[in-house]
Amino acid sequence: VQLQACGGGLVQAGGSLRLSCEASGKDYGMGWFRQAPGKEREFVAATSWSGSTAYYAESVKGRFTISRDTAKNTIYLQMNSLTLEDTAQYYCSKAKVYGIDLTQKASYAYWGHGTQVTVSS
Repeated sequence: VQLQACGGGLVQAGGSLRLSCEASGKDYGMGWFRQAPGKEREFVAATSWSGSTAYYAESVKGRFTISRDTAKNTIYLQMNSLTLEDTAQYYCSKAKVYGIDLTQKASYAYWGHGTQVTVSS
């Protein structure tokens, strides 16, 4: 399984970015996590294998939207109203199996290389 994330960059507070992640392998649930310097990697958003169900961390609800294009084996993370606290390395990931808690880091077996998101004031 390979995951390739892209779309990070530098953006001003209040701006938007869209991350994408193409993944090979079976259609298990997928998610986005992020890690800021000196902090633990934390859950951001996840989507079920079909794309019909989404999960969000409280800190991003109403601002971020996760979506999935099963035909392209790609997930997206639309990030709006970005704040300084959103600055982090963002990682896409694929779950180990079906029917697992997609909000937990331990549920994921495959990780892509991170893409940096930096929000400036």
